[in-house]
Amino acid sequence: MDSLSELINLLNSNDKKLFKQFLKRKNKRTDVKNLQLLDLIETDDIIGLNKLYNSEKNNDAYHALRKRLQDNLLLFLSQKTFESSHSDTYDALRLVVVGRFLLENDVVKVAFKCLDKAERLAEDLEQFNLLNELLLLKLQYAHLPGTEDLEALTTRFMQNQLLMQREAKLNMAYAFLRQELQEIQLKGKIVNLTTLMLTTIRKYKISAQDLMTYKSIYQILFIANEYAAIQQNYGLIEHYINRTNQFMQGQVHKKQSYLFYHISILYFLANFHLRRKNFAGSTSYLKEMMDLMATDNRYYTLFYLRHQLLTALNLFFTGFATDAISLLQESLSNTKHRSKPEDIEDLRICIVMFLALCNDQRSLKQLTLLTRTDAWYEKKMGMLWTIRKNLMEILIHAQFSNTELAMSRLNSFRRRYKKYLLKTSEDHVLLFLKLVEKYLLKPDVVFDEVYRKTVFRLLDEVGNNDIFTLSFITWLIARWEKKTAYKVALTLLQNNNDSQ
Repeated sequence: MDSLSELINLLNSNDKKLFKQFLKRKNKRTDVKNLQLLDLIETDDIIGLNKLYNSEKNNDAYHALRKRLQDNLLLFLSQKTFESSHSDTYDALRLVVVGRFLLENDVVKVAFKCLDKAERLAEDLEQFNLLNELLLLKLQYAHLPGTEDLEALTTRFMQNQLLMQREAKLNMAYAFLRQELQEIQLKGKIVNLTTLMLTTIRKYKISAQDLMTYKSIYQILFIANEYAAIQQNYGLIEHYINRTNQFMQGQVHKKQSYLFYHISILYFLANFHLRRKNFAGSTSYLKEMMDLMATDNRYYTLFYLRHQLLTALNLFFTGFATDAISLLQESLSNTKHRSKPEDIEDLRICIVMFLALCNDQRSLKQLTLLTRTDAWYEKKMGMLWTIRKNLMEILIHAQFSNTELAMSRLNSFRRRYKKYLLKTSEDHVLLFLKLVEKYLLKPDVVFDEVYRKTVFRLLDEVGNNDIFTLSFITWLIARWEKKTAYKVALTLLQNNNDSQ
């Protein structure tokens, strides 16, 4: 999809009406074709687009028209965002803009009142860049009568500079760690997370105190969560979870300005406990998460699908499969225009998994709704997610006797991912695939003692202790136990809890 189409897709029906009115006001001539182009893009009218300019010589004119339409759309979106946002950050920014205008027109007293209010808001929100601009503006006009003391103003400016530098170092460290994660995921780079964290902290000269903020805790947990998912071992990040718990317990005053980071942290904690099979702990964090989401509609919308996903997983793995499936179906039916495609795909694949483990043929129909290309899934959802999705597709076709299709998918999977799996030392996936292939070629092999022992050995590997990996292994066990994979999974989870 091209950038112009992506921008147009951000608009709902009301936004499109307002944008068309915006274009009509801007059009100085009657022969401008921007409204016509907008209608053609909306309706995917390829023939109409070709007829917009008859001659091939007018190709440049067509592209110039597209560029002007995109520029106008960006201008419309910027104005709409600024006008419609009710966040404190935008309020502070508006006050700075007004304050500057008033100072330039010698309305000094009112201007500084606006700037004082903006400064209080920006300080509370820890918007250090905005504070920097605001304080520079105050310094620029500090010579005017009735303004505040220059020395006090200079001190605040210098203190804010230090805070800006601290935030910049944290952001650089975060960017570096995200880049390292890419190396781990896509190139199989071997890294110890604790060593990587300590090296990065030293590299960017970050103090322990710098790490004790909602934002930095969120960034650390994001990296840790991604690392654990890649390694398929959430026990590796328990140290960071404990540090997070200590931080959260010490926060007496929970500011509204930290709401995004606070909710995100609770989501990571809920996910950690889910993956460690502590379903009660996960559910507790999800309740706390929902309580915070309910205080701000913006964040309720943003986190709703992610919250529902973890809630459904907790229900499913504690024996409430029907409730879990109903919850996901209801959540998908309530998806809004602005729901992230990644969140929607997460819910869809989860429904497929739930139905397949329960031996429900509706999983085949749900599988057809995962319509995006592997390249899109790899980019947006990650390699691990895409590999699991493809493995699930093979198993479902095998489960419902589509043997030839399952073999075809298996061979395609091996061609696409074998090199990657060998490079990233994910040999256990290839072993699992070999076991599936043996079953497809000779279903009775599941009654062979050597075959069964090989399957059970997979359960003993640390990297296979994750609930999702466990679900794949239970599919194989279910072939000879003549039970649904779901019942096998619940039995294994119960045995695991009894042994702890």
